[in-house]
Amino acid sequence: MDVGLAGKTILVTGAGQGIGNELCKSLSKAGVKVIAVSRSAGPLNDLKSECPNIQIVAVDLSDWNNTRIALKDIPQIDGFVNNAGIAIIKPFDELTEKDFDDTFNVNIKAAFNIAQILTPKMKTGGSIVNVSSLAGLVAVQGHCAYSMTKAALDALTKNLALELGPKKIRVNSVNPTVILTRMGRDNWSDPAKADPLKNRIPLRRFGEVNEVVEPIMYLLSDKSSYINGHCLPIEGGYSA
Repeated sequence: MDVGLAGKTILVTGAGQGIGNELCKSLSKAGVKVIAVSRSAGPLNDLKSECPNIQIVAVDLSDWNNTRIALKDIPQIDGFVNNAGIAIIKPFDELTEKDFDDTFNVNIKAAFNIAQILTPKMKTGGSIVNVSSLAGLVAVQGHCAYSMTKAALDALTKNLALELGPKKIRVNSVNPTVILTRMGRDNWSDPAKADPLKNRIPLRRFGEVNEVVEPIMYLLSDKSSYINGHCLPIEGGYSA
């Protein structure tokens, strides 16, 4: 997808798998200098083997201080994507304190930390995209802690759009429904769980990874230069 990103420098978290991994590959093919961040070195090394021009950084984003150390020498960038996230799917009364803390530490605290680290390094006209979820906009059975973090991420999106707009930095989020990454397939493989949700989606299917990657690339580009502070549902018409 060519939206004029060639020559830009963009950092992506959660680059080891799923949406983040495919996004890094697509950005690299589009001529972007990609900085790929993930907790696990193995998947990052595999990514670099496939796309040698990608710069990789292995760090556990749930560790506030180590993240700041790992990213302190990142050069000036044109944009970044807060994609790293975890989903612990359990009924509300089965969630533990550790489940709660782990989910918040990765899905929202790390995104906030990344934003504080990287916004001073952003060029005028830059773009931030937060990968949120439809679960941040509507309730989904068994997603209580996850939904809360994604609602918080949407609030971060809107507040940063307000505060960074005068600096000509745009901030938006994408809010997909189930996307058929490995995590998506694992969590929604049971037809008894998946079919009721699919039946609420007019297209009667879940999303493919490229159907999230391409909107993110559009929001990172100058093609979306007047789009700011929006949470974009990518959900096959569920909200209708």
